[in-house]
Amino acid sequence: MSSSTAFKKALGCEEASKLRTPEVNDIVYRFGVISPNRIAIHDYPLSHPLAAFNGSVLYDSKNETLDLYARIILGYYLYVSSIIRVQVPLDDLFSRFIDINSYVGEVVIYPSMKYDIWGAEDPRVYKVNGTPYMTYTGRSINYYSPVRENRTLVVAAVYDDVLRSWVKRFVFMPSEKLFGGIISNKDAFLHKTSEGRIYLLHRPHLLDDTFHLIASELDSKSLINHGTKPKEITIESGVEVLESAPFETKLGWATPIVNNRGNKLIALVHAIDKDSVVYRVFAVELAFEKDGVIVEAVTPKYIMEPKKPYEILGDRPLTIFPCGAARVGKDEVVVTYGAADSMIGFGIISLNTLMSELDKGRIY
Repeated sequence: MSSSTAFKKALGCEEASKLRTPEVNDIVYRFGVISPNRIAIHDYPLSHPLAAFNGSVLYDSKNETLDLYARIILGYYLYVSSIIRVQVPLDDLFSRFIDINSYVGEVVIYPSMKYDIWGAEDPRVYKVNGTPYMTYTGRSINYYSPVRENRTLVVAAVYDDVLRSWVKRFVFMPSEKLFGGIISNKDAFLHKTSEGRIYLLHRPHLLDDTFHLIASELDSKSLINHGTKPKEITIESGVEVLESAPFETKLGWATPIVNNRGNKLIALVHAIDKDSVVYRVFAVELAFEKDGVIVEAVTPKYIMEPKKPYEILGDRPLTIFPCGAARVGKDEVVVTYGAADSMIGFGIISLNTLMSELDKGRIY
């Protein structure tokens, strides 16, 4: 369905769409999975979550641990989600103990306000100016109501060193003037350029049932909130970065995978196949310049698709959903992802191999 809202297209958007094919060259090496029965929940009556998936990650190089933040389900009646933090020694990953060891997790984000009362989902965790940020999808008070607008919203929490906890600071509200009404907004993370500009990468679902992969520049001064309640930030700009290929139904931002190259950013994108409804993943390299967003390269083939039993069978079959990426070596990037909406998968991708695939679809 075509959209009644015409967004400005990023430079290279159309060229990238023409380069992409439905072929797959899976370059993500699987290193194991954490099943929900091996996660003990601290200070909660249930011994473990019913499902744990869509994990994001920060790497603590000092302690050589992966700080994992994952979506958990505690009951299937309304499928309400919270977010748990689990510390995983990096050695568990490389020694393949991740498949057998058990871990203790602490619930750090849970439904508590009108913006996320029906669930806190799919965290992306990263640092802005050295401070940990988490953007997640909040199922709002409208989620189960007849109201079809703003059913999910992008919420940002910031880690407070003094309180030693995550504090919900911002809620991002797409402006009606630019976006019209929206059904939902999700799959989001913030990116700060070397020049200090702040972008929100997000995926709004409009009232005309179209989905858009958008980069919106924000007023950097808006990301200040010393109050006790989350601050609403209106999204007043938007550039469409990529469009779905003819063989796909929609795209979504997965995770920033490299965020240390000046104004450039490499991100993973998930895509849903039109015929078999399979989730697959490709990569894109972006540049953020004063005159706009540029798609510099795209992997012509998908670089990851479901192939392990735990990626094929689960609450949502044939689904891989990356939410986290952390560089742990000169060439190694740990990718954490949801496996069939049931477990937390771990993979490792070679940065050199990824760059080679991007060079095959280089536009600029």
